[in-house]
Amino acid sequence: MENLNAIGLDVKKSAELADKLNTLLANYSIFYQNTRGYHWNIKGDKFFELHLKFEELYNDLFLKIDEVAERILTLGYTPKHNFSDYKKISKVTESNEVSDGIKAVKEIIESFKVIIMIQRELLNLSAEAGDEGTNALMSDYIRAQEKLVWMYSAFINK
Repeated sequence: MENLNAIGLDVKKSAELADKLNTLLANYSIFYQNTRGYHWNIKGDKFFELHLKFEELYNDLFLKIDEVAERILTLGYTPKHNFSDYKKISKVTESNEVSDGIKAVKEIIESFKVIIMIQRELLNLSAEAGDEGTNALMSDYIRAQEKLVWMYSAFINK
């Protein structure tokens, strides 16, 4: 029992999960800020459509950031919160000012690719650890984000 955390999961496996969740948190945080930038700076004939879509996306990312941080805490660890840490571990990179809608959508699709890959790793790790909480979260995220990738891809492939 001494190798189990407060929710009955193996401490070593929980530490590995928390570390990978911190990686996800970093990627989500950079992705979130990029999406705010797309929302603020978008121009052109699809302004109204994309401005709203980017707002929907950053609001969703904001919620996921909080959920991931809370999951790390639930596992008994501390979520990273400094952008200096995020920049070191994130595979999603900071975007330069983007006002072109097609470029912004392409960057969003690439960010989702990174995020989904990390979440699939977490899905496997959480299954091995018997961590249904993290597993269910990742499964829900992946399903919804795969649909978003399809929709954003359809937008740029008119």
